[in-house]
Amino acid sequence: MAPPTHEDLIRLVALGDEAAFEALYDAVSPRVFGLVRRIVRDPAQSQEVAQEIFVDVWQQAARFDADRGRAISWILVIAHRRAVDRVRASQASTERDLRQGIKEFQESYDDVEDTVEAMLESERVHKALESLTPAQQEAIRLAYYGGYTHQEVADLLKVPVGTVKTRIRDGMIRLRDRLGVA
Repeated sequence: MAPPTHEDLIRLVALGDEAAFEALYDAVSPRVFGLVRRIVRDPAQSQEVAQEIFVDVWQQAARFDADRGRAISWILVIAHRRAVDRVRASQASTERDLRQGIKEFQESYDDVEDTVEAMLESERVHKALESLTPAQQEAIRLAYYGGYTHQEVADLLKVPVGTVKTRIRDGMIRLRDRLGVA
């Protein structure tokens, strides 16, 4: 008696015959893996894809039509499609990761640039503040950095509110001139 053909095995697999599936696997897996390996290249991914192919063969065996071609051709078409799909998915994932990495790099670069710019501007303001009289410095620091109202600054410094407003106004005019702000 002749050994079963691939077509015979596929028909038995369609009926749920595990022994036939095992025999089919043993007969065609080297060719399937070889095809997948040439397309996917990565050995680990090639093994995964080959496993997925044989799951497909098990699930779709009833779809095989011997009038349309040989069983090995049908299996290799499934293998080729799966392998190409994996390569495309991998490329898309790589491109997506690259785009995200570039975006994150630009965002982090912009953050660094903004931080440095803010530090330099802060340094300029502090140097300009040092050019003010001590009374103007104190009134401006309390009002702008301390968040106090003019009345609260006056209470803290024990001076009239008008004096605080004058110190802040004169100090701000000097700061504007010193910093070159219009």
